[in-house]
Amino acid sequence: MKKLLILITMAVMTTTMFAKPENGKKVFPFPYEKMNLENGLKVIMIPFDSPGLVSYYSIVRTGSRDEWEPGKSGFAHFFEHMMFHGTDKYPAKVYDSIVTSIGADANAYTSDDQTVYHLNFAAEDLPRVMELESDRFQNLKYQEADFQTESGAVYGEYRKGITNPWENAIEAIRDMAFDKHTYKHTTIGFERDIKDMPNQYQYSISFFNRYYRPSNVVIVIVGDFKPADAKQLVSKYYSAWKPGYVAPKIEAEPKQTAPRKKEISYSGKSLPLILLGYKNDAFSTTNKEYLATYHIADLLFGETSELYKKLVIKDQKVKSISANPGPSRDPYMFEIYVEVMNENDIPSVLAEINNTIESAKSTLVEIEKLNKLKQRNKYGFLMGLDNPNAIASMLPQFIIMTGDIEVVDDFYNGLDEVTPKNIQDAVIKYFTSSNENLVILKGSK
Repeated sequence: MKKLLILITMAVMTTTMFAKPENGKKVFPFPYEKMNLENGLKVIMIPFDSPGLVSYYSIVRTGSRDEWEPGKSGFAHFFEHMMFHGTDKYPAKVYDSIVTSIGADANAYTSDDQTVYHLNFAAEDLPRVMELESDRFQNLKYQEADFQTESGAVYGEYRKGITNPWENAIEAIRDMAFDKHTYKHTTIGFERDIKDMPNQYQYSISFFNRYYRPSNVVIVIVGDFKPADAKQLVSKYYSAWKPGYVAPKIEAEPKQTAPRKKEISYSGKSLPLILLGYKNDAFSTTNKEYLATYHIADLLFGETSELYKKLVIKDQKVKSISANPGPSRDPYMFEIYVEVMNENDIPSVLAEINNTIESAKSTLVEIEKLNKLKQRNKYGFLMGLDNPNAIASMLPQFIIMTGDIEVVDDFYNGLDEVTPKNIQDAVIKYFTSSNENLVILKGSK
């Protein structure tokens, strides 16, 4: 009877293998199978030749972006902590004891768009791990006293993080750059909201009940296992998980119409920092101008760029310079990070950055240079996929955007199609004064 019930349940699932990307070019090098439960849970299974090893990632498509209610920032990160507080069946100490006894490595992290829980363990323990993980995702339970204690720990984490000058600069630029959208606050949240967390016990339960639902979660399993066996385990442990996801009411950010600038003081010692943010589009595998920003990060601000050679190597005015296109589910910013050696050089460094940007608006990138960059980046991506955890840990940043794995192929194929003209158009579109947000941080003398 038990086997019959499993087979019936599996009949309402769909599985796909070797899914073909939109433009037909396969980039992700490994075969995989997908499984969709009737309650909305998606599982991506990637068998990999790693004798005795498995990585198990539970990707919750909720991060600080989803904290739309006033006064309630920081709860996505808070649940990264609370999810280790156990259930009636497996209280925290029991959960920890089991994880330790099987030699598993369990941890979690939170970002703007996701919360990810991951374990690495021996292949023989997959049934046990799936039982534990499915239980805490469906039956998490904690008392108000435990909640308040953890709230204090989260505030301590905030206070520790804010001793980092970059954390100060990032917090400042986001608060300044966004008026309506939830990207206004960092992942850990506004300090005033974190301090009030001990009073939000009932709200925390509602947060869990709305967002920790099967249709908002994707599980990735990579390593030494048989998909057929994993499917039966998924059916056994996750089919009873009740749906009920409630989408957040995120307000769109109005178009920025003028540059914004803020100077902040840092009480500790720090090199002067420049953080420049240019508003850009949400993640897309078809928007060529958006995709071009990934190449712009390397070509204009990377270690092989002319700007880097001048400011870091030749003039030695700058200790480091880098850029991040800021992949995100909603429009965010292309960010440029600079550590300046001397406060007096800040104006000239900003002028050099501006000259680089303006030059890129009128000069096309050499096609040979662009093609070499594309090849190098794809090669680096593929060479990093050499063990179960490396594969599984790479996928959340992509899966969170669309909820599926085909986005990896579509993304790299999209990058391949970017032309020098796309890059020029992207610089003209995004790197404007009206899109600019500038924070300058100065430490104590």
